[in-house]
Amino acid sequence: MKRRTLLSATAGLLAAPAIIRGASAATVVGVTKTEIKIGHTVPYSGPASAYGSIGKGHIAFWKMINARGGVNGRMVNFISLDDGYVPSKTVEQTRRLVEQDEVACIFNSLGTPAVSAIQKYLHGKKVPCLFVATGADKWGDYEHFPWMMGWAPSYQTEAQVYAKHIALNKPDAKVALIFQNDDFGKDYPIGLKAVWGDKYKKFVIKELTYEVTDATIDSQASSLRDSGADTLITVCTPKFAAQMIRKVADLNWKPLHYLSNVSASAGSVINPAGPEKAIGIITSSYGKDPTDPMWANDPGMNEWRAYMKANLPDADMLDSGYVYSYGACLTMLQVLKQCGDDLSRENLMKQAASIKNMTIPTLIPGVVLNTDATNYHPMRQMHLTRWTGKSFELFGDIIDTSR
Repeated sequence: MKRRTLLSATAGLLAAPAIIRGASAATVVGVTKTEIKIGHTVPYSGPASAYGSIGKGHIAFWKMINARGGVNGRMVNFISLDDGYVPSKTVEQTRRLVEQDEVACIFNSLGTPAVSAIQKYLHGKKVPCLFVATGADKWGDYEHFPWMMGWAPSYQTEAQVYAKHIALNKPDAKVALIFQNDDFGKDYPIGLKAVWGDKYKKFVIKELTYEVTDATIDSQASSLRDSGADTLITVCTPKFAAQMIRKVADLNWKPLHYLSNVSASAGSVINPAGPEKAIGIITSSYGKDPTDPMWANDPGMNEWRAYMKANLPDADMLDSGYVYSYGACLTMLQVLKQCGDDLSRENLMKQAASIKNMTIPTLIPGVVLNTDATNYHPMRQMHLTRWTGKSFELFGDIIDTSR
């Protein structure tokens, strides 16, 4: 399935004071007096199609913004294309966005292997690639790739949080680790080693990978169980995370189970796997989970629920992809507002690197966005959370990894 969505409308919001730096709007790529073009790729199809909800959320968000008059007098022409989670397809679709559609920037394209495939191309073209939907640590490399910025906390940082929790609460743990065989998955052992050092091999008694093209990971699950491990770290995208949860239960294996937060979704992972099979799973979070009763009357989540009811009434409210989408889009909206009338690629990048103490209604209290010229990791706070059988519930204190 190929998805291409063009959004446009008519009126304008109150604009910020006009700030012109360099080229006029008439000569800025992807920008006219009435619109700005923004490109995006996401797997609406293929093995990671569960992430399609993020793209659907983005489309609805920018449609809502246009209905309200746009940003600083311009409509957002948001073009979202399906890449099927295939890096070569991501390259093809991104080239189309840049060379044919002539977008001003790329926003929140998803997947570590996918974004890795377009990193050098966009850098060479000096096209901002903002708030990518992947937590790979390398998106913070402002020295070598100043045109690309992450959004969520680094995967390496997330792995360090799990390593510290295991060392403190289960110092004799026998750990089995499975991770996707690409830059997404490989960040996790790097993070674990950063904490455990030469004790890594003492903790990790079995380490396996899988390919995103694999049909199942059932055989890996059996092998990990047979290793004698009592602790499991699953670094998988949603389809494979659900498979692992089901297979672990079918094997009657009861490890202390840590799950990468890219798959911490009741709607796309836990419910398909079986909620009762996931009880006790620990993951990390920076966003408020729609299943957690502690947010039932939270003003920020009520804002999100009202947005969903008005703009995505038929969507799965348990799918955390929609919560993620709302937060990422609010961040991009802030950058556009900060740009004023200067929507040049240079200023888009400058403003993205000038976010100060931004709070987002769908993020856990204490999670604050900050960027500057030497900090391309906007979020550096996380919280551990555990699946109870009905919801993810936070425990412990917020962990600030910026210190």
